[in-house]
Amino acid sequence: MSTLLKADKEYKEWIADISNRFRQSQIKAAVKVNSEMLKFYWSIGRDISQKNFTTQYGSGFYKRLSFDLKELLPTVKAFSETNLRYMAWFYDLYSLNPQQVVVDLEDNEKQFSLGKDYISESVFFVPWGHHIQIIGKCRDDQQKALFYVEKVIENHWSRAVLLNFLDTDLYERQGKAITNFKNTLPEVQSDLAQEMTRDPYNFDFLTLTERYNEKELKDAIMDNITKFLLELGSGFSFVGREYRVEIGGKENFIDMLFFNINLKCYVVLEVKVTEFEPSFAGQLGTYVVAVNHQLKEDWQNPAIGLIVCKSLDSVEAQYALESTSQPLGVSSYELSKLIPENFKGSLPTIEEIEAELNEDKHNEQK
Repeated sequence: MSTLLKADKEYKEWIADISNRFRQSQIKAAVKVNSEMLKFYWSIGRDISQKNFTTQYGSGFYKRLSFDLKELLPTVKAFSETNLRYMAWFYDLYSLNPQQVVVDLEDNEKQFSLGKDYISESVFFVPWGHHIQIIGKCRDDQQKALFYVEKVIENHWSRAVLLNFLDTDLYERQGKAITNFKNTLPEVQSDLAQEMTRDPYNFDFLTLTERYNEKELKDAIMDNITKFLLELGSGFSFVGREYRVEIGGKENFIDMLFFNINLKCYVVLEVKVTEFEPSFAGQLGTYVVAVNHQLKEDWQNPAIGLIVCKSLDSVEAQYALESTSQPLGVSSYELSKLIPENFKGSLPTIEEIEAELNEDKHNEQK
């Protein structure tokens, strides 16, 4: 390689490195600016709470405060009456008792102090628009609010995704599947696997006819696989549908096979449009064993299985899972967007819509 080509290659690598460093610095700066702004909002909320001006000035306090601050700082847009109320609620929701131990995500200090108050540092890593949504849904439940704060940070949720999970009550659903994980998995993996589950799973992103069958449900899930992965939770990677495994010389097909990066294991998922039956656990357990023998590598943890049914009897499901040595879970699903059977036939096809649009366009050109 000539000296010129070598210098040119080194120059291009340096330019690329500068670009990457600049983007990283932009991200760090944005996080820092957001953090400082939220600490400022927190301090305003604390002042409102501690100075008790709302009692002294009555119902018109926030209107007056907004007017006075805008007079002093006319270019600042943060001092609307509504935003000031959210600042007060922000402080009230996340204030912690000094005796509580809180882990700082950035430097692992045990407490972050702002004045005489204590707060989880993670709160300041979440954008203000996200906080407004969380405050609106979790005004009186600090643990619920912090759950969503941690999920936003862990999964980099947009505001729209956060709002979806707030609306579908993820806090109440997470980790609620009936499982035998405590009896079949090591403690650490058992806890992670249980946290991975949900009950019920929310399938409202699907639209099906009232008399849908299992194939139609699976087809609809595949058509919305990105949303389905989001509903399953973090760390899931789709491996395949109707995944073929050979057992005793016979072909068997797993409904859906996933790999969970956090658990470092395959997740065998069976979807049923009926109520749970104990035989489902036997079938799923067989698939889990087959995956362990045929697909699992040495660095991976043993596979786990999950059955998602239209409904279930919790006692029956628990008994069925206790009868197997394989790590299995059972959940139900919710599906509200059902259309009448005869309605589907009345909808125009894509071809009919296109033909009508082309006809309208042709008439306009005459």
